[in-house]
Amino acid sequence: MNSSDAGPTSPSRDELSSNRGTAAPERSAASSRDEDDELMYRMQGGDRAAFDRLVERHQGSLAHFFFRHLRDWQLAEDLTQETLIRVYNTAWDYLPRGSFKGWMFRIARNLMIDSTRRRSHDALVSAIRSQRPRDDEDDALERLAGEFVLPEDKADQNEFAKIVGELLSKIPEDQRLTFTMHHYSGLSLPEVADAMESNLPTTKSRLRLAREKLRDSLAARGILDPHLRSEKSADGSS
Repeated sequence: MNSSDAGPTSPSRDELSSNRGTAAPERSAASSRDEDDELMYRMQGGDRAAFDRLVERHQGSLAHFFFRHLRDWQLAEDLTQETLIRVYNTAWDYLPRGSFKGWMFRIARNLMIDSTRRRSHDALVSAIRSQRPRDDEDDALERLAGEFVLPEDKADQNEFAKIVGELLSKIPEDQRLTFTMHHYSGLSLPEVADAMESNLPTTKSRLRLAREKLRDSLAARGILDPHLRSEKSADGSS
């Protein structure tokens, strides 16, 4: 095999990081899907600039998806970069048919599951092995990590969002992932179904159950979310 058959070199993490913060222009959902497919076509033909454009378009939504579930910004950034590198390295596995976001978030979901399992195992091993007393450096690092807050959280400080985040952590994982992918990451229900490797009726049912549990939990605290309340009214009128 000659060098031209091997395709372009896989991007480094530093190169991915340099693309952070570039805002993609707003487009309709249909044109957005068309552009993603066009970029994947170009990537499969060896166009490195097409990958850079995909990073610009999706890096932010991936990072916030990971952060909402893991509450660890550094880990969210690492998994975002790992997802995008996986997208690059497996570009030939994708069939451009308007389902790029579902395909990409399926990769993200699987990486998050693997990471959670590894961290749970590592935490158990660490708890068993670590017998040394904590020192000042440990305390300083822990304080520093606890002080790090996302810029959007600093700007907003929305107490309602914090409550919803707390309540989401208490509902089943499939329902939580379905809710966050649809409401926070902007995936359509068919895209969520693709990412979750499920069918559309099951995805709709999971979303409905997640909304109902959130409504009930919020109501128990005396809180009515206008967005969820309006959806409930619409559901009742249909």
